[in-house]
Amino acid sequence: MLSVANLNQYYGGSHILRNLAFEVPAGKVTALLGRNGVGKSTLLRCLMGLVPARDGKVVFEGQEITAAPPYARVRAGIGYVPQGREIFPRLTVEENLEMGLASRPRGTGIPPRIYDMFPVLRQMLRRRGGDLSGGQQQQLAIGRALAMGPRLLILDEPTEGIQPSIIKDIERAIRALAATGEMAILLVEQYYDFARSLADHYLVMERGEIVARGSGADMERDGVRARLAV
Repeated sequence: MLSVANLNQYYGGSHILRNLAFEVPAGKVTALLGRNGVGKSTLLRCLMGLVPARDGKVVFEGQEITAAPPYARVRAGIGYVPQGREIFPRLTVEENLEMGLASRPRGTGIPPRIYDMFPVLRQMLRRRGGDLSGGQQQQLAIGRALAMGPRLLILDEPTEGIQPSIIKDIERAIRALAATGEMAILLVEQYYDFARSLADHYLVMERGEIVARGSGADMERDGVRARLAV
């Protein structure tokens, strides 16, 4: 589904991403873990075209998208839920979800399964996004990304600052999406237990490099938790 090869990125003289190479297979959850400041969010911004890669290659469904603009990547089928959610606070919940339809044919409606996964969104359709709690905003951000029918869903730390009950709701939603096999999911997380419960495969980043990778079922045996300790 997604293939990254020899990806490098610099900020000034700092080498942030160092020859990254990995794949995100179709129909699976790939968890990317690492402590703060190792380059995870920078990597995702490169994957979405928000930050240009210095060199390397990004291929999505057989097509190279390394130099493609963000809107082209969305049209190709990549959905992105950024760290911090970035919903539109003055738009209603319904209007935020409709923003996710921008790349879809005119007249496309909001997929009903979004409300099935996150019933609170149906209850708050007319409420402004900025009036929702942090956890509800995260559900809204995920719903907005799902509205465009992605083939690849990228989630940047969806549990950050979220109350435990909503983390469980988000976990159930991701598990349900993964069970359909219709999309690849790249989940970036620091919360080990959440990532371990969902991951088919894992990657660990340190100082801009992938230092460990393997099956999600082997994360405990491979000592991934210890790599995330401060």
